[in-house]
Amino acid sequence: MNNQPTKNELLDLALKAAGGLDRWNKVKSIDVRVSLTGKLLQLKGFPAGVPECSMRVNTRQPAVIISPYLSSDHRGYFTPDRVWIEDREGQIVMERNNPRSSFDGETPESLWDQLHLLYFIGYALWNYLTTPFMLTMPGFEMKEIDPHQEDGLTWRCLHVKFPLDIPTHNNFKPGGEQTFYFNEEGLLQRVDYIAVGPAAHYCFDHTSFKGIIFPTLRRVIKRPPSGLVQSVPTAVLLLVTDIVFT
Repeated sequence: MNNQPTKNELLDLALKAAGGLDRWNKVKSIDVRVSLTGKLLQLKGFPAGVPECSMRVNTRQPAVIISPYLSSDHRGYFTPDRVWIEDREGQIVMERNNPRSSFDGETPESLWDQLHLLYFIGYALWNYLTTPFMLTMPGFEMKEIDPHQEDGLTWRCLHVKFPLDIPTHNNFKPGGEQTFYFNEEGLLQRVDYIAVGPAAHYCFDHTSFKGIIFPTLRRVIKRPPSGLVQSVPTAVLLLVTDIVFT
């Protein structure tokens, strides 16, 4: 499915700043070298996080392959309806259908198993690495809202309602609403959402890979109701070291 042109001026600016929809539509998947660490993963039972792994991200639909996945001879597969882990011979060692339902009753103190983590990383990374282009897919609703000022900067804000068939952060329930913050050039600076509680997701070190721009450093922090305090612990730190297109 190719993404379609939009009628939203701010999204159009963001698409252009990220490299353009025409260029993106030529890409079927991206291979990403990435590490994920942070307080959230520690609290969920994975103190080492997911260091130095490769992810193949399908740009046309939510699907991610992670290799290696928590073990040198295992590979993890994410789709919205099923997650599973294979060994080096391709034998399934663990799987779960309807994985989102396994988060029913989720609290900040709930521990995760390997399939919880696989689902979380799969949908989250698919969201992160296809933004802003995924917002042109059918079913997204959006409007520009009042600008936001932070650290002496003014960012334009796009409030987005997700379609039910796109897995995203919303306390692990279908659909969800998020706010995307863009600088004057249209580059993504921050995303607000609710995952395991309200979160502010900051984007840094935007880098061009074959003309498509990706933030290569991302920091997610807890978003307190009284405003942001950036000295709080990092919930998730995501570092991208390489991206290759196919």
